[in-house]
Amino acid sequence: MAEARKIKAPTGKLGVLMPGMGAVATTLIAGVELAKKGMAEPVGSLTQLGTVRLGKRTEDRPPKIKDFAPLASMGDLVFGGWDLFPDDMYEAAATAGVMEKEYINAVRDELKIIRPMPAVFDARYVSKLEGSHVKKHASLREAAELVREDIRNFKKEHSLDRVVMVNCASTEAYLQPREPHFTLEAFEKALDRSDPAIPPAMVYAYAAIREGVPYANGAPSLAVDVPALAELAKEEGVPVAGKDFKTGQTLVKTIFAPGIKARMLGVDGWFSTNILGNRDGEVLDDPESLKSKEVSKLSVLDHIFQPELYPELYGDVSHIVKINYYPPRGDSKEGWDNIDLFGWCGYPMQIKINFLARDSILAAPIVLDLALFLDLAHRAGMGGIQEWLSFYFKSPMTLPELYPEHDLFIQQMKLKNTLRSIMGEDVIHHTGLDYYE
Repeated sequence: MAEARKIKAPTGKLGVLMPGMGAVATTLIAGVELAKKGMAEPVGSLTQLGTVRLGKRTEDRPPKIKDFAPLASMGDLVFGGWDLFPDDMYEAAATAGVMEKEYINAVRDELKIIRPMPAVFDARYVSKLEGSHVKKHASLREAAELVREDIRNFKKEHSLDRVVMVNCASTEAYLQPREPHFTLEAFEKALDRSDPAIPPAMVYAYAAIREGVPYANGAPSLAVDVPALAELAKEEGVPVAGKDFKTGQTLVKTIFAPGIKARMLGVDGWFSTNILGNRDGEVLDDPESLKSKEVSKLSVLDHIFQPELYPELYGDVSHIVKINYYPPRGDSKEGWDNIDLFGWCGYPMQIKINFLARDSILAAPIVLDLALFLDLAHRAGMGGIQEWLSFYFKSPMTLPELYPEHDLFIQQMKLKNTLRSIMGEDVIHHTGLDYYE
């Protein structure tokens, strides 16, 4: 039996702060409030409905994760955040149109009292939106200090013990790491001179880490996944994770691709196209924001198929991803995948997938799980990159010398084995030979 980590108890209230309080954030908050009233189930949430097997199969010990690990309860969550628009969460939920009016009306009072704080905004990074509810600041350093002050005030106002931050903002324009991102000293000098290499997502991430607040990046924007901030998080003992919630089409890929590879079937091409019409779709209508999303999506198959190990099967895969803004669709996105594969003696086959889903319905339980798991990690003294949370991301963070795991089932095993380990239970390796000896 492994030795359990010392984990502080989840006493008091846990604040969940979200940069970006649109469709995803309002769907999360409404869903949590509905669940608290017994009017809905938290479907899609591993922390609420998932189980973890302990010991041998003959022991019959499969507790729910929320009963096994000392997680905060949904009843202890307090929500807040920042947005470009001043609408309260009821108005924002109605505008997003993800959930029917009968649902949001049932928790109208709970949603009305939550209003976003003014956001940090830079039109160069989200050109399709015009911010009317934004912070005024003389420098990015001042912007970061204002966010830190918001965090402290939020904790004080709601008498919170702890806070986590999950970025639910729109996709920012594509950005590759630059000189200000490689060391903390260079990063802070860039804040002082308002260097355009520091986007809003990084301002929030920096502010969170400096305040000792665990941070997860749900957007494909470059944020905490730069050396300066990853190192700062490690030094401060603050858990960080990201990036880009794995919801629709990429979720499908990380389920199907491992199965294809497991059977050693070859792939000639994988064509993916999406239509969506919510605010995220509008933002992605900008080529630079679209590039951030496409880069995040394209990285998955190479890491799963490992063409360098299997050149005869995956050495020349034509992988194409298209994303199109189609306003009538709203939050109900649709993804089509066509997979051209081949089997025994090179005989061709095809798989076609049509996935219709509401993006925010898939993302909301991810935000809940990340908030609870990051809080657990912090109380367990686990600072820095939380690779065990790769399960939730299209582009998981890892140490520089490691490649990311994209196989959903390896990611799930890593997550559950991490929980087993920190709780003092043996990890599961699934050999099973001892049953037959």
